[in-house]
Amino acid sequence: MRTDRKSGVSGAVTWGLLAAWAANDLEEIATMADWLRTARPKLKDRLPWVPDRVWERADLTQREVNTAIGLMGVLVAAAAADGARTGGRSAFFRTTLAGFGLHGVVHLAQSAAYGGYTPGVATSPTVVVPYSLWALRRLRAEGIPVGGARATAAGLAFLPVAVAGVHAAARVLARPRAPGA
Repeated sequence: MRTDRKSGVSGAVTWGLLAAWAANDLEEIATMADWLRTARPKLKDRLPWVPDRVWERADLTQREVNTAIGLMGVLVAAAAADGARTGGRSAFFRTTLAGFGLHGVVHLAQSAAYGGYTPGVATSPTVVVPYSLWALRRLRAEGIPVGGARATAAGLAFLPVAVAGVHAAARVLARPRAPGA
C-alpha cells in the first residue's frame, strides 16, 4: 500500500523490520547455542590468539540466547514502532534498518570466513538483505534520506553496541537463581 509523500512509507516498510528480524532471530534461537558449542574447537584453531576467557563468554546457554534475542526484539520493536509513528522518517528506525541490513552482510561474511553454516546465515540472503534493500528503496522513493557515510557509520556503530549490550544483560538476567533468592 502506497502512502502520500506527507505521511511517509507504509507500515509494511516499518513493521516489516520487526517481521524480518523475527524470521532471522527464530533461526538464531533454533541454532545458536548448539552451534557455538560444536564450532568452538574449529574457531579456537582458526583464532589461536583469542584469549580463553573470550571463548568462555561465548559459550551461551539456550536461556541466554533466548533472553538476548528477546531483549534485541524489544529494541527492534521500538525502532519499528517509531518508524511507523513517523512514516519512516525516524532516525532511530533508519539507523536500526541500516544496522539490520549490515548485520545480514556480516552473517554472510562470517559463514564465508568460517567455511560453513553460522547461525543466521540462512535467512540473511533470503530475508534480511532483500527486506533491507526493499525498505531502503521505499524510503528513497518517498524522499526520506537514507544511506551515506553518516548513516552507514551510525549503523555500524549501533550494531555491536546493541549486540554487546543485550548479551551482557542476558548473561545477568538468565543467570540461574539460588533457591529462595
